[in-house]
Amino acid sequence: MNLANKLTFLRIILIPVFLIVLLTEWIPDPQKRIFAVIIFALASLTDMLDGYIARSRNLITNLGKFLDPLADKLLVTSALVSLVELGDLPAWVVIIILSRELAITGFRTVAVSEGIVIAASWWGKIKTISQMFMTMVFLLNISLPIFDVFETVLMWMAVIFTIISGVDYIVKNKRVLSTQK
Repeated sequence: MNLANKLTFLRIILIPVFLIVLLTEWIPDPQKRIFAVIIFALASLTDMLDGYIARSRNLITNLGKFLDPLADKLLVTSALVSLVELGDLPAWVVIIILSRELAITGFRTVAVSEGIVIAASWWGKIKTISQMFMTMVFLLNISLPIFDVFETVLMWMAVIFTIISGVDYIVKNKRVLSTQK
């Protein structure tokens, strides 16, 4: 269990803490929103940090290759579904994001079965950053007209980067589909 994998486990452990803080009634708004954003931001930072540590120290493991993307998806998905539950985010946004995640996860699984490794792309990284930033802004739930515009712009950016990154993975790796009989 190296440092990078410990950070990934920390991210996973922070997910239920984040959900409890955000969804309980015993912490009043806006305090629970602020605490939830801090926890989500900390968990998001562990994503950047664990990848950097794993690559820079040559600590890449099969456990890390499995857990890191899973932890990312669990963190973002739990936050987005919670935002729908709270009435802060339209469900269609979450459906698009989850559909892309499931499709690319399945695509990568097929690629691995064919001995093809699909590396993360810059579009995928931009997608993740835009989703995490959008999530933090929506979690804050600031009621100002200019903030509503900012939320809408971030939401559309996250949706667009989600779609572009999904298409990018498939177009750049279409050979995976041609190997299937």
